[in-house]
Amino acid sequence: MAGRQSRTAASEISRRTWLQGTAAALGAGAIEQPLRAEVSTLPRKQLLLLFLSGGASQFETWDPKTGTKTGGPFRAISTSLPGVQIGELLPHTSKIMHRLTVVRSLNSNIPDHFQGHYAMQSGRIAPGYPVLGSAVAKLLERSEDVLPGYVSIRRDGPKAYTDVGDAGFLGAKYQGVRVVNNQPPENLVQPAAVKPTLAETVDRIRKSNDERFRQGRDAAPIDAYRTTFEQAQALMDRREIFDLTKESGADHEQYGKHEFGQNCLLARRLLQSGVTCVKVTHFDWDAHQDNFYWHQIRCAEFDRTLVTLLDDLERRGMLEHTLVVISGEMGRTPQINKLGGRDHWGRAWSVAMAGCGVKPGVVYGSTNDLGTEVKDKPVKLGDLFHTYLRAVGIDSSASYSIGGQTNPVADPAAKPIDELLA
Repeated sequence: MAGRQSRTAASEISRRTWLQGTAAALGAGAIEQPLRAEVSTLPRKQLLLLFLSGGASQFETWDPKTGTKTGGPFRAISTSLPGVQIGELLPHTSKIMHRLTVVRSLNSNIPDHFQGHYAMQSGRIAPGYPVLGSAVAKLLERSEDVLPGYVSIRRDGPKAYTDVGDAGFLGAKYQGVRVVNNQPPENLVQPAAVKPTLAETVDRIRKSNDERFRQGRDAAPIDAYRTTFEQAQALMDRREIFDLTKESGADHEQYGKHEFGQNCLLARRLLQSGVTCVKVTHFDWDAHQDNFYWHQIRCAEFDRTLVTLLDDLERRGMLEHTLVVISGEMGRTPQINKLGGRDHWGRAWSVAMAGCGVKPGVVYGSTNDLGTEVKDKPVKLGDLFHTYLRAVGIDSSASYSIGGQTNPVADPAAKPIDELLA
């Protein structure tokens, strides 16, 4: 069973968002206790999703086919992992391949942006399920949490497929809070005209009204409404976590002063502040024409920033409890079209991981010589979802309990990839 799919990634404090959250929360119930993270003094497991929106080419990144008719103009280069090569557009990444985990045998079979974006993050084809960020925010939640569990950092723009899914039937509390252009959510600063005493009075009246309205009614929509206010207040109290001016000039330079670099710097800052899951979207990988030109630009940003980010997380002791996932919604076709582009492809492509819960220095599966089919160890998108959850300590075989019915946390037809798990 699945609730209504939410198509809004923002937890905006508005009537529209409250209505959306209320609708999503109507079916939401408890979750089986073994799933919930125990209160612990140990560092919480966290997740960082680097989403290459549009679909990066596996041929120019993780699975080059140099010298073949599908390979394109770029060379394959040696890496720090003996016997393993990647595309020459990732020279910095090549030096840390021994720290990465790469899957070269993914067959999602979804050559569509909207469906692929949702399916790659939810591990499902059917709509209405929570995406990875929302699920992890729920399943790793601790009673002392104040900040929202899931923040999605992206640019402003019209591509709605980058915002599909999110909390689904889990409700407003686990909806991704959208951060645009590495700026904090709007309206975090209380107007000067609203004095603290007035704000306290208004809050007290609101809570009183909530309690009166709750009498004899379903509590779920009221709780969803209250959650949006509590999250807004928490962000107002901690708005400095979005302030990149507090980072050193050297950090800004190392991460890169481009959009993706600054967004990754903000992501590290949010993780360091206690947000459970952060997603950073890197746009413009959808190269139906001039694929090789565009991949030079995109890879130049991604390559250096990825290495800087992983080094920074490791230096701060964060990588040992943070899973970093690198994925898009699809790969690119082996065939190069007449415009010098590669089109949508879901039959044989690659994703990568690093950090907690996965074995470093593993390249799993392979494609044939032309990259047209999976040759060895095929992987389904549901298998990846199971694997991500297991890597951060979640029992992916467990179930949510919703409205008296159980709903599997991950697709029961899929399974974790044990060879990847540490």
